[in-house]
Amino acid sequence: MASPPLPVAYQAWTSLAVPDWLNKGDNTWQMVSATLVGIQSMPGLVILYGSIVKKKWAVNSAFMALYAFAAVIICWVTWAYKMSFGEQLLPFWGKAGPALGQKFLINQAGLPATAHYYHDGRVETGEATPFYPMATMVWFQCVFAAISVVILAGSVLARMSFKAWMMFVPLWLTFSYTIGAFSLWGGGFLFQWGVMDYSGGYVIHLSSGIAGFTAAYWVGPRSKKDRERFPPNNVLLTLAGAGLLWLGWAGFNGGDPYSANTDSSMAVLNTNICAATSLLVWTWLDVIYFKKPSVIGAVQGMITGLVCITPGAGLVQGWAAIIMGVLSGSVPWYTMMVLGKKFTIFQKVDDTLAVFHTHAVAGLLGGILTGLFAEPQLSSLFLPVTNSRGGVYGGSGGIQILKQIVGALFIIGWNIVATSIICIVVGFCVPLRMTEEELLIGDDAVHGEEAYALWGDGEKLSLYKDDTTRQGVLASSGATQVV
Repeated sequence: MASPPLPVAYQAWTSLAVPDWLNKGDNTWQMVSATLVGIQSMPGLVILYGSIVKKKWAVNSAFMALYAFAAVIICWVTWAYKMSFGEQLLPFWGKAGPALGQKFLINQAGLPATAHYYHDGRVETGEATPFYPMATMVWFQCVFAAISVVILAGSVLARMSFKAWMMFVPLWLTFSYTIGAFSLWGGGFLFQWGVMDYSGGYVIHLSSGIAGFTAAYWVGPRSKKDRERFPPNNVLLTLAGAGLLWLGWAGFNGGDPYSANTDSSMAVLNTNICAATSLLVWTWLDVIYFKKPSVIGAVQGMITGLVCITPGAGLVQGWAAIIMGVLSGSVPWYTMMVLGKKFTIFQKVDDTLAVFHTHAVAGLLGGILTGLFAEPQLSSLFLPVTNSRGGVYGGSGGIQILKQIVGALFIIGWNIVATSIICIVVGFCVPLRMTEEELLIGDDAVHGEEAYALWGDGEKLSLYKDDTTRQGVLASSGATQVV
């Protein structure tokens, strides 16, 4: 019996730009998802970073995020995309190469290493070939890579040299991010083994959280005054950045089935359920233990909820998303508010925005909970390994939890080693840390710019009356120095 004709919009060769494999709905959703994820970084985290830090670091913090976003794009299309999603070079790494030519970009998207085989060599699941062009896939994956580096920046704000950051970004993207992306998503050994990471709980959040904490160790702490007092310069703008982050997560998790399908819808709903639950739990804990609800605390709870659901967004049911939200609002809260004040390592390593707790802890928690709650039918809609399931559903579910732990240990170990080597190499070329004069003055010394002109109409207030240097310290022209 002949198949019914396709609607005109989907018929091949209605124009040269509409090949027979193109699904306009999928392509539209994937481009929208990529845009939403991009907005999370720029302007989302640019705004959040620029407003959640002390006034004198607003420009520097926002600029670090902005620079990383731009730098990753160029590195990604020049060599890093194929290292993450191209042909296999090693079990954990793809072959480097450009993604710039039209012959590559206008062909149907395909991830060549993602075919999955049974032990006897028979194909279990074919290569992933979404119904849109490679250009869409390259851009969608690019914004994920970019936000990973931007998240990492949150650990080293207010003291890392900008020149060192300019070197660090392409090196970490190349030697850390691409490893996790290929291993878990692009067809590498963890993908083949069946480790679950729906949308980046490990590839993005655990990776950037561990790498950020490691980089913070090598860069050293902020100045003593900044560590003692570091109030947000604009709480309302912090909320604006957080809002862009939250709603942008619809693309973050909703775009990872590579299609506008039922699993995509499930992922978006679960994302919002978990984030809302986590925010409420974090706020309740602040009220119970500190007697005051904190807006910044609520933002932290929102972020941990979004991070925790990410590895299982399209794999778990709604009730599991609520449980994950309760745990993501309480476990990272405990590690940050209680353990963070008891353990020496958290006192020694100055993680400016607590990225270790909000991303590494929450990402690890989400990955393990995904291994516990992944529902078999939902898993079959997305995962290449047939009969995948979480621990609560019996069968091979117990093994899945072990797989999740092993996958996490690989990401943790690789990022500690790779990030340390990168910091050491960068440190040989340029200082990792700003000078003491720059640490004292902030944005005006580092960039010659300030976020707020609070003295007259665009005028700036000098720290010294004669507006000259004093004892080798640059005179401040920033009102933020008068504290």
